[in-house]
This record gives sequence, structure tokens and C-alpha cells, in this order.
Amino acid sequence: MTSTPLLNIEGLRTYFYSRSKQAFIRSVDNVSLAIARGETLGVVGESGSGKSVTALSVMGLITAAPGVISGRIEFTSGGVARNLLENLDRYVQLTEEHGRIMGVAKDAAGWRKNAEHLLGRVRGKEIGMIFQNPKAALNPFTTVGKQIAEVVQLHTSHKGVGEARERAIHWLERVKIDSPRLRYDNHPFGLSGGMCQRAMIAMALSSEPSLLIADEPTTGLDATIQSKIVDLLAELKQDIGITTMLISHDISVIKRLSDRVAVMYGGTVVENGPAAEILAGDAASRHPYTAALLASIPNETHVREKTPLLAIEGEVLDTINTPAGCRFYARCNRVTDKIRQQCERCEPDLREIEPGHRVRCWLYFD
Repeated sequence: MTSTPLLNIEGLRTYFYSRSKQAFIRSVDNVSLAIARGETLGVVGESGSGKSVTALSVMGLITAAPGVISGRIEFTSGGVARNLLENLDRYVQLTEEHGRIMGVAKDAAGWRKNAEHLLGRVRGKEIGMIFQNPKAALNPFTTVGKQIAEVVQLHTSHKGVGEARERAIHWLERVKIDSPRLRYDNHPFGLSGGMCQRAMIAMALSSEPSLLIADEPTTGLDATIQSKIVDLLAELKQDIGITTMLISHDISVIKRLSDRVAVMYGGTVVENGPAAEILAGDAASRHPYTAALLASIPNETHVREKTPLLAIEGEVLDTINTPAGCRFYARCNRVTDKIRQQCERCEPDLREIEPGHRVRCWLYFD
């Protein structure tokens, strides 16, 4: 790993506008993340916490308005760092009240043109992505082999039809799909969910990217196939050493594959640090949300002693009406009288409590 992150996200905000409620949905709200070359960053959190929208923002695949409105996404390739949101402020005007964004005026056409110019050189080539639903992401009218070969021709030096075909088959073999030469000529509807996911992984890796974003790669698969996909990702990580941003609800997948973990809640990062430290069963220093999330995971004790699962109290945060204070305050069971007013009125910073371990919580402020 190097000291310079391969991907460095700072202050990213991605909003959507709800016409029915006449308000902004703050799906990603001031997210900062860094991924070092060669490491796997696991991103966890409840549905609606902003994990997938963060990934789609990095890829420039947000289509609903206003979309990305501020921030910096710095990607380092060939020793050169490029801001994938360069000159964003030229196309966006923000109206703020008391530090809160209340209005957004965006030149959507100018923004799209600028984004395509910047992202067209890295999307699919230097940054690959595995999507949640492989059958929906693959073109149903073209064979999976031709789709992979097209990526090979577009983003690698293998430009010939026959050469690209053999390269596509090589990647189908690499992801251990059954009968790769036969599967090359299959359409997505002729493959199982697990096979489609393997084909999607082969497509994402076929351009030999520097960064792989895996968005819920085991969602919708049965337990046996999930296990095989995780085994495959673990093997590819060891063999290729590709830098990965892994998004998953499954803590066991994150624990097995990740070097570092970022925990998201209500559109922002509430904790990040070494996976072994944050996910350890006896960890003393962690965000109350992280602790509650880990406590809600079923284990052998629940089965053996027939004890009920520990659910997180309250409702998932409404990102339209985010509070002025801590976003987890209404559901937190560790609030003390000493910090209650701070929790209610002011959102804490993401502060380092140990080397490489940052937490957004007033409990850890001196």
C-alpha cells in the first residue's frame, strides 16, 4: 500500500429532489472516504444509509436531479491525481441557511458534459463496478461473452474480434464459471443468478481496472451460491491484489474480505478504521450505531438459548429532515446527561480516537 490513496472522497454531497414533499433527499451528505492502493474498504449500514449512491456518484451514474452537488473525488492513476468532479462549482449554485443547504440551482447539461469528459476516461477502464442485480445490469439481447469482449476491445490492447473473444473466455475461466466456452454464447436469461454474477465479475475485471466497486455482490443469491461468490472474491483479491470498495449488508462478508471498514448512517460516515478493530466482538471503542448493528446479527447463542435478536431502537433516519445534531441521537441508548445537549444541537466531526480509527460521536470528544 502507498501513502497516497488511490481514491480519496472529500465532502461528497448527492441530493435528490422530492416533488411530492417539496424538499431535498440528502442521500449522501458530506461523505469523506479514502482507499489505499491494494486494500479492500468495506462499506456497511442499513438500507438508505447512502452506500450505493456513494458508489454510483463515484462512477458518475446518478441520473436523477440534482445529483452530485458538491465535493471532491480524487482518483490517482499513473502517478497522477485527478479530481473527477473538477470545476463542479462552475455548474452549481447553492443556497445555505445556518450552514444547511436549502436550495440548489444546477446547469444539468453543462454538468453532464463536464462529467463525461472527466469520467469517460476512467469509468469501465480504470474503475470497474459489479452491480447489485446482474441480470438487470447485463444486456438481455446480447450474449454475455460478446458483452465482455466489447469491454475488452474498448478498454484494453486486445482489439481484434478473435483476440477479444479468447480474452473474454479467459476471464470467464478465471471466475470459475461452468463450461466457459459454452457460456460465452449464452444470453443472460439462460444463466442462473450465480452464473450472471460471475459473468458480471468477469466483465468488471476484463478491463484490468485499478479500482473495483462491488455493490452488494451476493444480494439475491441463495446461501450456497453466496458462499461461492465470496470464496471467488477472496481468491481474486489474493491473486490480483486489486483495490476494492465492497458494499454489503452482510457483516460476515465484510469481515472476511475487508482490510478497513466505513460505517454509514443517514447519508454520512459515522465511523471508519481497521476492520479487525471495528468488527471485533470485544471492541470497546466504537460508534453506538456500529455496536447496535453488530449486536443485531444472529449467532449460535440466539439459536442455542432461543434468545430474541437485539433490534436497533427507533426508525431509520428520514434524510429529508435530518436533525441539526447527531443523526443517530434519536435511536442512541448511550447518551449521557453530560453530552445530551451537544448530541441534540450539534453534529460531531469525524474525529480520530486511535491511529487510523475515526468516530463521529460526542462520547469520544474530550
